[in-house]
Amino acid sequence: MRPVGCLNMVTPEERGFSVGFGKRIAQLRKEQGLTQSQFGELLGVSQQQVASFEAGRRRVTIALLPTVARALGVSVEELLGVKPENGKRGPTPKLQQQLERISRLPKARQRFVIEMLDTVLAQAAHQ
Repeated sequence: MRPVGCLNMVTPEERGFSVGFGKRIAQLRKEQGLTQSQFGELLGVSQQQVASFEAGRRRVTIALLPTVARALGVSVEELLGVKPENGKRGPTPKLQQQLERISRLPKARQRFVIEMLDTVLAQAAHQ
């Protein structure tokens, strides 16, 4: 328990969580093929802030957690390192992650991707 008036002090447990959380963000970002700058653009923060999040020097605000999770294609629970209770849920399949990234593209680029997929699927159906 913290002494009264020491709200800004960081406990060793909190520091450990921040560092682990930052490492998880970095790993998931890299799995998505995003640079710190690209990830920062998705979140509306600078590359420097992303670097600070990943190093555990700066905390991600609670309000930003859902945005971070969506950008990385995981649930908030997975982002926080909480293991699913039923043991069935694992990492988001790569296709699902790609679909989520496509959904964040501008509409014109989304249409282009859809047209490409339609073409490939039509060709596969005729084989």
